[in-house]
Amino acid sequence: MEQTFQTLEFDKIKDILEEYAYTKAAREKIRELVPYLEESKLRHSLKETTQAREILDKFGMPPFTSMEGMEEILITACQGGCLQPEQLEEVEISLTGVSRMKDFLNRCKVLEQGLPYYEENMQSMDDLREEIAMKIRGGRVDDFASPLLKSLRQEIDRMETKVREKAEGILRNNKGNCSDQFVTMRNGHLCLPVKKECRSRIQGSLVDKSSTGQTLFIEPQAVAQLTAELMSMRLEEENEERRILYELTDMVAEQDEVFRQNIRVLEKMDFIFAKGRLSFDMDAVEPEINTDQRIRIMNGRHPFIEKDKCVPLNFRIGDEVRGVIITGPNTGGKTVAIKTVGLLGIMAQCGLHVPCEEGDFTMNSQVLCDIGDGQNITANLSTFSAHITNVLEILKKAGKESLVIMDELGSGTDPAEGMGIAVAILEELRHSGCLFLVTTHYPEVKTYGEKADNVMNARMAFDKESLRPLYRLEIGESGESCAFYIARHLGMPERMLEIARIAAYGRAEQTDMAADAARIGEITSVRENNVKKQTGPKIQKHKPASMKGALLTQEYQIGDCVMVYPDKKLGIVCSKVNDKGALQIQLQKKKIWISHKRVKMHVKAEELYPEDYDFSIIFDTVANRKARHKMEKSYRPDLETNYAAGEAQDYH
Repeated sequence: MEQTFQTLEFDKIKDILEEYAYTKAAREKIRELVPYLEESKLRHSLKETTQAREILDKFGMPPFTSMEGMEEILITACQGGCLQPEQLEEVEISLTGVSRMKDFLNRCKVLEQGLPYYEENMQSMDDLREEIAMKIRGGRVDDFASPLLKSLRQEIDRMETKVREKAEGILRNNKGNCSDQFVTMRNGHLCLPVKKECRSRIQGSLVDKSSTGQTLFIEPQAVAQLTAELMSMRLEEENEERRILYELTDMVAEQDEVFRQNIRVLEKMDFIFAKGRLSFDMDAVEPEINTDQRIRIMNGRHPFIEKDKCVPLNFRIGDEVRGVIITGPNTGGKTVAIKTVGLLGIMAQCGLHVPCEEGDFTMNSQVLCDIGDGQNITANLSTFSAHITNVLEILKKAGKESLVIMDELGSGTDPAEGMGIAVAILEELRHSGCLFLVTTHYPEVKTYGEKADNVMNARMAFDKESLRPLYRLEIGESGESCAFYIARHLGMPERMLEIARIAAYGRAEQTDMAADAARIGEITSVRENNVKKQTGPKIQKHKPASMKGALLTQEYQIGDCVMVYPDKKLGIVCSKVNDKGALQIQLQKKKIWISHKRVKMHVKAEELYPEDYDFSIIFDTVANRKARHKMEKSYRPDLETNYAAGEAQDYH
């Protein structure tokens, strides 16, 4: 399934959905999104997407708040830990988000939908939110969190002032003993910068000294007594703060299940509105869903092609038609068309809206694709091997509830054999009962599409005047590669085009290959002046003294398998070319003499037979072979052999 998602670019749709989500759980659900296989669940999901889209159209985006970190906060609270002020502020923010979401959904109830009533499954816990807001502010416990805390902090402020004033008074009385005229804080103690030689003149504790050792930082004894009182007050303050934090933590822990319910609802709403936003941004619509193996698309668009540049796709399959074969020129949009059908089908079955005017999509048990090169150097797979390997896997899985999509069917090998394989694959797909959508260039496959039951041809429209693809799918018609039109437009002479046409398709009025060959010779003999040759280097060929005999004898050897025209019969060379240019050929039950010009090499003898092969087995009669065998043992005047036994006919 993941490979299909990548091939049809559904993974990119999920990437966009993830960007729309606010919560981690919603993003994880999007990453795990796969087509529904239960119709009831799919219809429910589509209904939610539709309602979310309607809310977005009428009321705009819901006021979502990220719930990141709430899980850890609840675990700490429930395990007896103490939540810090920053964590309690996160709790307050989440409760504020719940309250705003409830207000938003209450306003949406005028739409008479079911989605806004999710509001009833959430609790804003206003009392707890207000308690936290009153006691926690700016990342610390507020002064007014309790009367005791307020009183302690006021006393601490007065004591801090008193300590500083005491230290500064001592400094003024000992200016001559100090190196600076200000007090300084060292290791949490308010100290005087005393000269080293004046240490004995000031009573107090040595706290620190300068890097040179000439200045000593002394905490006066009187200041130390006041500092001790200050530290005691601060300890009382800390205890009161912890008491308040534990009290708020207990309140959070008591509402653990309510918090988790809020989180579940918000994550669900986040997922639903992400789908709604995707629908809004793509200008998509809710598709119809069926289980009757039917697909209808009216003015569909690929999600990643700009709307103003995209040619709408109109497509249908199902009922009597189980397969569609699309033909047409390269760059004409065939691949985009089949990928659009597959992608929109997956989107619909995942509960998403699809970018089209109208859509009716069947539920598929699986969507199977063979699109792209697939060549793998490390696995020693050629393009054709990769295609066939993938196709065989698809054929194994394809069933009545499958949608199969294949691009360039039978490509990557000899055209004749590729065509045959393409038809065989189509037959297998047709008998599997699946819906299938394929593209091809083979004319024989187009003919198959016209004759086979439950299969229909389609083509990508092409403007032969401007030689531009129109990217419009036309059901019921077969297309062409348009190579001849393009070649003519680019200046290829008519004589060359006619040769190409005969070579590709033969002539409608005369299918005799000999006649076609003769016609090609006639066309080639006509020299037109509309192709301008560029002058370039030329090969200087070596001319032997006499080539007449060599030309007649060098090509064919005894045992070569050749094609005899115009009958297109296979034969074996019995005798090399004589001085009249004739070959003796062994056909079935007879030998003939024929001009070497009417013969074409099929398979050389060296590829058919081992060295020193006895050709009498082929050309001699049984009686001759027996007689020769007896004569090789002893002289037999009563026996006579004729190697070229059998009447040779003159066949010029």
